[in-house]
Formats: sequence, structure tokens, C-alpha cells
Amino acid sequence: MLTGAYLGIILIWATTPLAIQWSSEGVGFLFGVSARMLIGLLLALGVLGLMRRPLRWDRDALIAYLSGGVGVFGAMFCVYWGAQYIPSGLISVLFGLTPLVTGLLAALLLGERDLTPLRLVGIALGLIGLGVIFEAAAHLEAVAWQGVVAVLGGMSLHSLSTVGVKRYGGDLHPMVMNVGTLLVATSVYLLVWLAQGAVLPETVGLRAGGSILYLGVVATVLGFSLYFYALKHLSAGSIALVPLITPVLALLLGHWLNHEPNDAHIWLGSLTILGGLLLYHHRAIGGLCLPRLRPSPAALGEKAQ
Repeated sequence: MLTGAYLGIILIWATTPLAIQWSSEGVGFLFGVSARMLIGLLLALGVLGLMRRPLRWDRDALIAYLSGGVGVFGAMFCVYWGAQYIPSGLISVLFGLTPLVTGLLAALLLGERDLTPLRLVGIALGLIGLGVIFEAAAHLEAVAWQGVVAVLGGMSLHSLSTVGVKRYGGDLHPMVMNVGTLLVATSVYLLVWLAQGAVLPETVGLRAGGSILYLGVVATVLGFSLYFYALKHLSAGSIALVPLITPVLALLLGHWLNHEPNDAHIWLGSLTILGGLLLYHHRAIGGLCLPRLRPSPAALGEKAQ
């Protein structure tokens, strides 16, 4: 189950940026993301009903839902808007900075003291890689700086959301956490869509419609549930590998399927960021060796009980 969940997260995260770009074709990014969230929420509610698991309404659960919902709304809004200006593979690379930002936020907000000298070097490498990408954005028509800034903002909101979910939602069932998060995020999206006039597109193309369905069913219901499951059950070393693998796959998919530029500066910046991630997670990953997917200590404790 853990291995399947892990591989599922990698495949979903690698294909989601390209699906996000396709889902906005001819319908606008706001309709695309709102439709995705509504489909995902309705399906997740159905799954939760079949599982006969009630939502929790205690204080910690509500804070966890709010943390997750704010992160999903803010991150997805920024990413969908930014996807109009940058290649899909670059979205995955920029989101690869999530562990670095999450580590900084955890140190500031949760008092964690894990910023070793080597980790600080990793963060510095990530910033250097980001600078290379900004340099490419200034010279390539296919890469616009405003799209890079928007996706970085979404990544930062996602990191802040992760810290809140880890703190308050650690004992929630993944599907319960998913539904609570989607209730918050979808409500805000629909309010924004209504405030913008609630305009329905005259037609929805096959590629856009298929991408919205994929994002709503697979990326939202299955992907979010697997992510919350992984946060709860997998070790830090296993989770750390995901942002090292998915950006490379996303860059290749964007080039092969969407004819996105395979520029040397983008690859140089991306590899520098991935090198920074590798240094940041050097203890959890164990050098360059792929670790066995290990349950977290908390998950082992649950099994023992």
C-alpha cells in the first residue's frame, strides 16, 4: 500500500502541471480550477459516505481543514494563473522548492532546529538555481517572470499549509482531511467565480474537458488523499525523494507532449535546484542511494498498537 501510494504521488505530480495548462484552453483558468475542485469535492464526499467516516468538527480538525483549504486555494489559484506564462515542466521544478521553504517555515513557526550548515548550503543552491531560471525568463519568450513569481507564491502558500496540516491534522484520516480541505477551497473558488460573473464557456474542448476531469478525479480526489496518507505514514527520506523525481519527469513530458522549450538555462537552473534539495535531505535520503520506502516512526507506533 505504501509503495503504491508513493508511486501514485510521483506519477500524479509529474502529470498535473501539463493537465493544468490544457484544462484552461478556451475556458479560462478560473473556470478550469473551479470545475476541477467542484468535481473533486463531490467525488470525495461520495467516497467518504461509502467509507461511513464522519467529518470531525473539533478545534484541531477545523484548523487543519482551514490550513489545507487556504493552501489549496492559494496555491492552485497562483499556479493556474502562472501556467498561462510558463512551461508546465517549470511549474514542477519551482514546486520542487517546497521542502526548502517548508523547512524554513517549520524552523520559524514550529521551533524545529534542523537547519544544519549543509542544509543551508542546499537552500543557497536552490536560490542560485532560481536565479538562473529568472535569468532565462528574461531572455525566453516562453518563460515570463510574472508566471515564475506567481508559482513561487503558490509554492510558499502550499508550504505554509503543510506546516499547519502536520501540526493539527496528523491524526485525521486522509480522506477526512481531503474532504475538509476541499470544502474550504471549493467554497472560496465558487465565491470568486460568482464574484467574477459566473460565466460559463460556450464550448469546452476535448483536451480541456478531459484535463479537467483528470484533475478533478485523479489529481484532486486520489492525489490529495495519497499525499495526506503519505504525510502521515511515510518517512522523511521517502517523502524527500518525490520533489527530486517529479520535476525531471514533468520537464520531459512538457517537451514531448506540449513541445515546450528544452532550453539549457532551464535545465541548468532545474538541476541546481535539485542539487540543493539533495543536500537539504542528505541525512534522510542517505547520499545518492535510493532508500527503501520506510514507514514513519509514528506509523510504526500505530502498527504496534
